[in-house]
Amino acid sequence: MILEQKIPFTKMHGLGNCYIYLDGITNKLSVPSFPDLSMKVSDPYKGIGSDGLILILPSDQADVKMRIFNKDGSEAMNCGNGLRCVAKYAYEHHLVQAERFSIETLSGNKQAQVHVKNGVVEQVTVDMGEPILERGLIPVAGGNETEKVIREKLIVDGVTYTFTGVSMGNPHALFFVDHIDKAPIHKLGAKLADTDPLFPNGVNVGFVQKLTDHEVNYRVWERGSGITQACGTGACASVVASILEEKVVKDVPVTVHLEGGDLTIEWRSDTNHVLMTGDAETICEGFYLQQ
Repeated sequence: MILEQKIPFTKMHGLGNCYIYLDGITNKLSVPSFPDLSMKVSDPYKGIGSDGLILILPSDQADVKMRIFNKDGSEAMNCGNGLRCVAKYAYEHHLVQAERFSIETLSGNKQAQVHVKNGVVEQVTVDMGEPILERGLIPVAGGNETEKVIREKLIVDGVTYTFTGVSMGNPHALFFVDHIDKAPIHKLGAKLADTDPLFPNGVNVGFVQKLTDHEVNYRVWERGSGITQACGTGACASVVASILEEKVVKDVPVTVHLEGGDLTIEWRSDTNHVLMTGDAETICEGFYLQQ
């Protein structure tokens, strides 16, 4: 006889980047393998359908802890859209009391501020910390490990591209294009994200189109997930790369247009931290039957 376990879940999205959220503070999570569960719940035909699985857990160094599993079962270091959703969930479910609190991730503790109206979190600002720009820490193979990776040449199938490397707790390669709708997302994303030796830990492959001095378009192929509607860390990385390539300037909020909606990103000179502000939405709640 196969016993079924009913796992309570909440499906949330940040600009269309949707995950299944499990509350491990309120509930006891007796799951043999979270990577396996992530692959199962992410399946749109036999599961729930999502970009992956996020756990909300107790933390001994922050107010709450977040663990992220991609739809292929791999564990991610950080997720900007996930952070906003975790912040919304934690506040609205009274896991925290204050409107400013900390969230532990594998890439360090992040500070979140919820913007509340009538008890509902409408937007969240997350201090994403300092961008990582050293080649050896992003990481990008080759060259001096302490140098920045700006406008570096890369040849794919005989075509030369240039990219700028940034880590926001997870690695990003940013390619600037004249028209976002013509960006080679499938070609470069599939080639580079998970298997290219230039990126030892894989890489999120992003494409940026400058519109004005405070506005860009951004599209992304995420390692472990493929094309997604939005990527919060990628939006942050796109603005950092835009500043490094002198397309926009520091200390000016930049609106990043993603397929799922907009984020406001600011890289501040006084702290060297990147601030991200955007929406977080609850889609539905229910029970997943785990056999």
